[in-house]
Amino acid sequence: MKTEDLLREIESLPVEERARVADSVLKSLNPPESEIDKKWAEAAKRRLDEIRSGTIKPVPGEEVFEEVWKRFS
Repeated sequence: MKTEDLLREIESLPVEERARVADSVLKSLNPPESEIDKKWAEAAKRRLDEIRSGTIKPVPGEEVFEEVWKRFS
């Protein structure tokens, strides 16, 4: 099967299936590293626990980007 044919077939799939194809292709180009994934998951869980316990207060993304633009403009 030619690449163009394959791409046309993929484009005809429902969005969920196209997302699965894209995810699979990306993983084949950059395989996940389980140790790094584990550390990211641990960091995400720790941050979620901090938010839920009130230890930290989340900052809305709009405020973060506004501050970034101020610093670099």
